Amino acid sequence: MKNLIAELLVKLAEKEEASKEQVAQIEALEIVVTALVRQQHQAITSSIETAMDNAADASDENAVLLRNHIDRLLRHPRV
Repeated sequence: MKNLIAELLVKLAEKEEASKEQVAQIEALEIVVTALVRQQHQAITSSIETAMDNAADASDENAVLLRNHIDRLLRHPRV
C-alpha cells in the first residue's frame, strides 16, 4: 500500500513538473505573439500613413478630417 502511494506521489510530481513546463512554454509563446502583433500593427500604421501622405492634400479640410479619424483608429483602437 505504501509503495502504491509512493508511486502515485511520484507520478503526481512528474505531472506537476510537466504542467509547469507547459505553462512556461505558453507564456513564452504569448510574449512572441504579442511582439509579432505589435510589429505588424506598426508596419500597417506606417503603410497607411505613407499612403495618406502621398494621396491627400494637406490643405483639404476633408483630408484633414479623414487623417484625424484614421489617426484615432490607429493610435487609440476601441477594445
